[in-house]
Amino acid sequence: MPTQTPAPLRTSIPADLDASSFENVEPHFAELLARGVNSQQEFDQWLVDRSELDAACSETQANLYITMTCATDNEQAQKAYADYIEQVVPKLKPVSFELDRRLVELSKRFAAPRHGILVRDTTADVELYRPENVPVETELSKLSQSYDQIIGAMTVQFEGQERTLPQLAVFQERTDRDLRERAFRAGVERRLRDKDAIEGLFDQMVTLRHKVAVNAGFRGFGDYAFKAKHRFDYTPRHCFDFHESCERLIVPMLRRQEERRRKALGVDTLRPWDLVVDVKGRPPLRPFEGGADLMRRTVATFRLLDPRLAAMISSLGSGSEARGSRDGAGLDLDSRKGKAPGGYQYMRDRSRKPFIFMNAANTSRDVTTMLHEAGHAFHSLLTVDEPLLAYRHAPMEFCEVASMSMELLTLPHMNRPDSFYADPDDYLRAKRQQIERSVSLLPWIAMIDAFQHWIYANPTHSREDRKNHWLALDHRFGSSCSWEGLADARAYLWHRQPHLFSVPFYYIEYGIAQLGALQLWLVSLEKGEKTAIDYYLRALSLGGTRTLPELFEACGLRFDFGADTIQRLADRAEKELDRLPE
Repeated sequence: MPTQTPAPLRTSIPADLDASSFENVEPHFAELLARGVNSQQEFDQWLVDRSELDAACSETQANLYITMTCATDNEQAQKAYADYIEQVVPKLKPVSFELDRRLVELSKRFAAPRHGILVRDTTADVELYRPENVPVETELSKLSQSYDQIIGAMTVQFEGQERTLPQLAVFQERTDRDLRERAFRAGVERRLRDKDAIEGLFDQMVTLRHKVAVNAGFRGFGDYAFKAKHRFDYTPRHCFDFHESCERLIVPMLRRQEERRRKALGVDTLRPWDLVVDVKGRPPLRPFEGGADLMRRTVATFRLLDPRLAAMISSLGSGSEARGSRDGAGLDLDSRKGKAPGGYQYMRDRSRKPFIFMNAANTSRDVTTMLHEAGHAFHSLLTVDEPLLAYRHAPMEFCEVASMSMELLTLPHMNRPDSFYADPDDYLRAKRQQIERSVSLLPWIAMIDAFQHWIYANPTHSREDRKNHWLALDHRFGSSCSWEGLADARAYLWHRQPHLFSVPFYYIEYGIAQLGALQLWLVSLEKGEKTAIDYYLRALSLGGTRTLPELFEACGLRFDFGADTIQRLADRAEKELDRLPE
């Protein structure tokens, strides 16, 4: 099982290539464009060399991005990333296109069956490329960075301390209802202070993305995005069916759960600050203390699940505070002022070392995030021996199966002394929360995805149109709690979803993957844990060498997100919840 950097490939690309400037990499692009390729062997070597050149460029951008998100208040880090995006990436895109075009031409003579997916995807990229889109995409990257800076700077003075918004969110688990409300309103008010700035950024993003699509010959950005994301195995119609199935099958289930919550809390009306507090008045779960303890317990949990997983996650480090990717650091876990929002795993493609970023504030949700990102790291580490960069990355719909499965498959082992919930009562609470979250996420995914489809189908919409459509979707998919007196908070709730700003049309993947993860959870319940883990490791090791349906099949899953699958999974989840105490 790979847990460290593999032996170097035979490649013409220097191991110490500094890809931070175009001048350093340009000769290698030129050589690949000019190199004679006259046999299958020469084509295979050309592919490896091109892959390693792309990996060097990718890793440079990864390190700059990691450092920037770890310190959005560091002007030098911000400038370094911005300079790369503005000065290097626009020069890389045309020469990368020329290499893509040459790959497609060479494949007509030398491609083996193994290269089928690579050729398919590269052909799509060649067909989409337009030189006039390069500066537009650069501007979009700058706007996305601006969003991260705005969110990263958000702090609130609350209960005598300056707190980040993730740290403030911890108060939603407190049993004091007045305290929860004050914390909720403080967070809302802070977000709304930057409402107009965020709306302005998004207006620009929508306009520019529509321009990209029209330049490439599409009516709108939605159709463009489906091709750009290599969605060959499903269509927008499948997404709409998913939305409708979530509305019909999952939303009523969640609203039943919310009514049970309202009664258990003994309140006349459920409010937004009542949605995560323990209904029995027990104090919030505190499963760890700081990043190092989070990592220690994570390793212990994976060791119980499967030693192979523990070995892989251990290779990333101890979880002690790190800032950025210097010295090959693998983790930056704790929340602090100046960090970008959210969490991610980023594979540094040349050194083949994953990096996990998150904003831990010692909550049970942080445990879920850590296990999720660990799943992505497993995926990265299981493909380090693959010589082609494109095949070291699977389709995102399956990448998220890798991550979301870990949120569920670890549940039977979280009640051990060295794991997160040694207390039996805490364990049952955490188990219930995780199953609830796994299902409750589906309508939110449907809501975000439906919102994106509408946004880009109507690129000239006004801000008022956008607000009204979001509110209509919230009535379809959102919580049944009362938002009385919080009209703006509800109308701009979508501002907290970074995918809408940074990676448009990247969110349905979570829905498809969650259905896969729930299926794998059922495999573990019905066929045994070892079977599920063996399926998991086998499928992840394939990287991107198979189609999306084939990857699901290798993992023992159906690639299906229709009503029948959703119904079966919802029924089993609700059955499990009925067996667990509140």
